[in-house]
Amino acid sequence: MIIRINHIRAALFCSKGARQFFERHGLDWSDFLKNGIEAEKLLNTGDAMAQQVVELAEWAEKRKP
Repeated sequence: MIIRINHIRAALFCSKGARQFFERHGLDWSDFLKNGIEAEKLLNTGDAMAQQVVELAEWAEKRKP
């Protein structure tokens, strides 16, 4: 699943904090904004907030008509 900025916002995380997270984990923020990122890459960071974003995105995807 591709995670996008709208998923991060839906989880109530700010862009500034998300950008710092990407830098800390060696992830490309600009590429993320353009293309999103595979959920697996976020989960591989082991970060609890990343897991929250992925879980929220998966939940939202299941609720789509």
